Amino acid sequence: MELRNKKWTDEEFFEIREEVLKQWPTGSEVDLKEAIEYNKQIPDHKNFAKKLIKAKEEGITLAQPRAGVALIDKHIELLKFLEEEGGADLLPTTIDSYTRLNRYDACEIGIKDSITEGRSLLNGFPGVNHGVKGCRQVFEAVNLPLEARHGTPDARLLAEITHASGWTSNEGGGISYNIPYAKNASLKKSMLDWQYCDRLVGYYEQQGISINREPFGPLTGTLVPPSTSNAVAIIETLVAAEQGVKNVTVGYGQCGNLIQDVAAIRALEEQCHEYLKANGYNDVYVTTVMHEWMGGFPEDEAKAFGVIATGAAAAALAGATKVIVKTPHEAVGIPTKEANAMGIRATKMTLNLLSGQRMPMSQELKTEIEIIKAETKCMVDMIYQVGKGDLAIGVIKGFEMGIIDVPFAPSKFNAGKMMPARDNNGAIRYFKFGNLPFTEELKNFNTKKLEERAKFENRDVSFQMTIDDIFAVGKGVLIGRPEKK
Repeated sequence: MELRNKKWTDEEFFEIREEVLKQWPTGSEVDLKEAIEYNKQIPDHKNFAKKLIKAKEEGITLAQPRAGVALIDKHIELLKFLEEEGGADLLPTTIDSYTRLNRYDACEIGIKDSITEGRSLLNGFPGVNHGVKGCRQVFEAVNLPLEARHGTPDARLLAEITHASGWTSNEGGGISYNIPYAKNASLKKSMLDWQYCDRLVGYYEQQGISINREPFGPLTGTLVPPSTSNAVAIIETLVAAEQGVKNVTVGYGQCGNLIQDVAAIRALEEQCHEYLKANGYNDVYVTTVMHEWMGGFPEDEAKAFGVIATGAAAAALAGATKVIVKTPHEAVGIPTKEANAMGIRATKMTLNLLSGQRMPMSQELKTEIEIIKAETKCMVDMIYQVGKGDLAIGVIKGFEMGIIDVPFAPSKFNAGKMMPARDNNGAIRYFKFGNLPFTEELKNFNTKKLEERAKFENRDVSFQMTIDDIFAVGKGVLIGRPEKK
């Protein structure tokens, strides 16, 4: 099928759907007509889209963990623990890495070995292998909305199974679940495959069922400048809206400078609305998510809680609709359910203390919002330009040209010429611009900010700053200052 940013017809969608459902035997469990009736019976408090709308209208920030293990009973036990002991407002199901690669045969081995060993030998829940029957079992065991979180370039069968099971949210997109996750996955194919996922959601919406879609905001989670992640989120939102998606959560990974974090979320929401309106998508409900710190964590649990609370505070002060929670075990591996629950409780305490508080507008915040929006506009508008008005085509050409360039991404379809670093206040700036289509004014702003830091540290602006910044938080600070001799 040819890639273009145009809503798929029913004929196009259902023709491809026949092949998608044949990818693995559990595809035969999906009966779309029955799935629609099943979803219509879901109470509002278990519908992801409806719960987000309620939270936004009430000015509340919801807390959602990450979690997933191989076996159905153990996964239910984990989610119920996070709901009851952790106090989560929304529940995830983190999908395993084999599913992300569509290696369902390897998942089968992982499930069998997990049963034998009595512990999860997969790093997530193999939703496709468990099928509608297993995924519904999970959904019916909990009392909160459920979202699939994964990292899959081709999530079509996973989306079919999870939505048919009552999971009313799916995270990802053709860019955000390819460029940061895969080396060789074709960008054209992943854009098409995610158009399928969005068209599926659009079909449910046509039947009166609200399903949330969430582009993955943090990308690589390592020194990603806000305008880079915002540009991707806006593009994925517009592509989703064309396929009929009506409820979108745009996300951002905490960078650490409080003013920049608040500015990023506010700029993202404002600009998303601006682009949706400009393109005639007037019925898309937009919410926001802040991901707590996605980079290296300190091993010390007390210090880790400090990182977690800072992320929760940024989410609250920005007015984000939800926050994705981290755990005090981030530095040591997959967290225990107890550690995960502690991360949620620490986050919720911070959210409760800051309930109703918002960072007031200041000149510094205003400037940061304007800079982020201006940089984002340069990238998004140029993507439209090289695609000759077609956003999907523009994405393919734009990544070839380096118009959007994600730092530290493994994908061969990413230019890898842009390089970030922190300024003297810890805000993330562009150090090397690569082929980014910024104005000279924006380039000068970024360069000046990094020169201010270099002067303070008595060193040159260089890649060493970037290296130092990557490891800084793990060492207990935000900015990677040179060690004093």
